Amino acid sequence: MSLPRLSDQQIARAIQQVATYIEQQRQIYRSVALPLDDKQTAAMQPFFGASALDSTRVIVLSGQHASNPPFYIEFIKMGFEAGSLPDFAVMKAITLLDTVISHEPLTDRLLFHELVHVVQYQKLGVADFATKYVTGFLRSGGSYESIPLEMNAYELDARFATAPTKAFSVEAEVETWIRTNRF
Repeated sequence: MSLPRLSDQQIARAIQQVATYIEQQRQIYRSVALPLDDKQTAAMQPFFGASALDSTRVIVLSGQHASNPPFYIEFIKMGFEAGSLPDFAVMKAITLLDTVISHEPLTDRLLFHELVHVVQYQKLGVADFATKYVTGFLRSGGSYESIPLEMNAYELDARFATAPTKAFSVEAEVETWIRTNRF
């Protein structure tokens, strides 16, 4: 699949639209999301600091999905194929800053993956996260799995799944990726 070539101005607009969408959707879902329960907190504590665990709220949607961003219509007009854009209907979960929207029951591994994104947001901020997500998507040729922010989360959740009792610091791992410009 090939992506359209965008001007710097179009990329900047896309990044701004993504950042705005993240903040708006977070506001909507945050009001109905719940803190991590004691079991979830205990399972995640060896890997995540209190700031991530205490700030995160989760909601598991039943019979519905978060909708794709309205600006996808504009992206399609710019030449993106509808199938090239990440489809929220097929994602297991979506993290919006510190709010996790899950489309299925949260397993420890899925929660872990989404908490990696919470840490990424904490370290980068919404604007930089959106920039790295959009540019990562464009550089990867439209491959969701090849977006560096996702690669980081998948790498760490695989490490967790292999040894769920072997503690490591997700914050330190994310900081290493930032320091070495892997995003």
